[in-house]
Amino acid sequence: MKTTRALKFLLGASALSLPLLANSESNYQNGAGALTATAHVDFSVVIPKILYLRVGTGSAYATTAALASVNTIDLITFAPALGAVGNGVAVPGTGGDIATGGETAALVSNAGNVVLSATATGMLTDATGDTISFAQIATTSAANTLATTLAAPPLSNTTAAITVVAAANKLINADAKWTFAYANTAAVPGGTYGGVNLNNSRIVYTATMP
Repeated sequence: MKTTRALKFLLGASALSLPLLANSESNYQNGAGALTATAHVDFSVVIPKILYLRVGTGSAYATTAALASVNTIDLITFAPALGAVGNGVAVPGTGGDIATGGETAALVSNAGNVVLSATATGMLTDATGDTISFAQIATTSAANTLATTLAAPPLSNTTAAITVVAAANKLINADAKWTFAYANTAAVPGGTYGGVNLNNSRIVYTATMP
């Protein structure tokens, strides 16, 4: 019997404490004159940070679009004409998600400035070990669909970065058409330099925000 009474007491005490745990409130007033009763409610709106980067084939990114990850990696190819290798006349690329051998680039975020970098693991090589520097490949950024044009970090044999400055409201909504050109200023041996994820072919673009 003592155990039952103790259990009932604990259950009753727990029930009385539930409104406090739920942060609800009541205020009781009585009397003959004017009465005022107050109650309080706290509100919180939680906005998650978002960071979206697209270079090449990827999901839609307009204001009403559902941002998503797409695991497609494009290949940009440069092929100087026979007899024109190293003559200093730039060669446009082919491939990419834009018909002119370019890539759709887009950056969407909501937490301030973003550092945008391009990283290589060394120079482009061929099967015999000959090399071409990534500095031979220039990137041109042109307006696309959004009001803000996204600049491109330069390519190098290591890492190069730029800072994309957010608007006063800490938002970034920028895109661009990035086109690539091979400077063609060096006379190099014949061969295929780079390829599909081989011979140091891959550039990794990375967006970082606080």
